[in-house]
Amino acid sequence: MLKHKRLIAIIVLLILLTCASAIFLPSRYVIPILTYHLINPDAEKYGLLAVTPDTFERQMRFLKQHRYNVIPLGEAVSYIREKKRPPARTLAISIDDGFKDNYFYAFPILKKYNFPAEIFLIVNEIGNSSDMMLSWEQILEMQASGLITFGSHTLNHPNLSQLTSQDSLKDEIYNSKKILEDKLGHSVDGFCYPGGAFNDKARSTVIDSGYKFAMVNNPGKRFPNSDPFAVKRLRISRNCGNLFIFWVETSGYYNFMRELNHR
Repeated sequence: MLKHKRLIAIIVLLILLTCASAIFLPSRYVIPILTYHLINPDAEKYGLLAVTPDTFERQMRFLKQHRYNVIPLGEAVSYIREKKRPPARTLAISIDDGFKDNYFYAFPILKKYNFPAEIFLIVNEIGNSSDMMLSWEQILEMQASGLITFGSHTLNHPNLSQLTSQDSLKDEIYNSKKILEDKLGHSVDGFCYPGGAFNDKARSTVIDSGYKFAMVNNPGKRFPNSDPFAVKRLRISRNCGNLFIFWVETSGYYNFMRELNHR
């Protein structure tokens, strides 16, 4: 009799937990936006945020095999802005800085799986003398594929929260947009705060400059999941070479777990 009552109690508890999850968890869902930096065979040389082409390939294959719905970043932001739940397993891919290895390694893999991505460019670094960054020719070739779009990562990658001059903010945010639009031949909608650092002044300048959305990393709970000018992303590090970790981060609930942990 005691075992029977205990079994009933466990069943009731499971039902309650299932109901609570169905009610509570959907509101905590954030469409996964993956953030890469370098995709390079010498990834270990460049720190935790660099991944090898082999790792990137395995991750993209994982997304394809498990039927993830990989959509352009602008489309993902529309779901966020409108507070709409996207189809199951929907995500977007972004790449920061505009390193040349994006062209040699990431681009062919994205073409192979027909996945769109958005690359945020440090405008004054394009074609720099160190030969590490993308050239305009490579950028235009990627754009012509129809898979790759480009956004601004400022002119010089400063910490925008530390810029006190409005002229400096406008130069980094507005002028980088203007240069990109002149070179690419169309409007540039996306902006990415360098290092994810921003404040109200920087955010307002982004809006006034005519961008439609802006990327951060983990701004915390005080910024709503629906803010198109503080879009939460997931930094893909070397740890995500483990596909179980990669699966957790692409679940749509990782931001919630991360914020809960920080709290």
